[in-house]
Amino acid sequence: MKFELGRCLLQERLVEYGITVEDLMKALQYKRERIFDYIENKRMMPLAVAISVADTVGCTVNELYELTAIDMTGRKT
Repeated sequence: MKFELGRCLLQERLVEYGITVEDLMKALQYKRERIFDYIENKRMMPLAVAISVADTVGCTVNELYELTAIDMTGRKT
């Protein structure tokens, strides 16, 4: 099944797991602007970044974005 990425849920995951943007910045050595680009949907996380973020936060990669399933006919399910 194919999936379409929707809105980034990083801010929600940070709140849920009690992690601040500053904590994430320090742990991954990313600039504040880059993290906010992801949070504000200005930039999509590359897979390697999403894996690192998910591991640091304590969630799965799938929990970082809204996902819409698309069936074989191209319809959203």
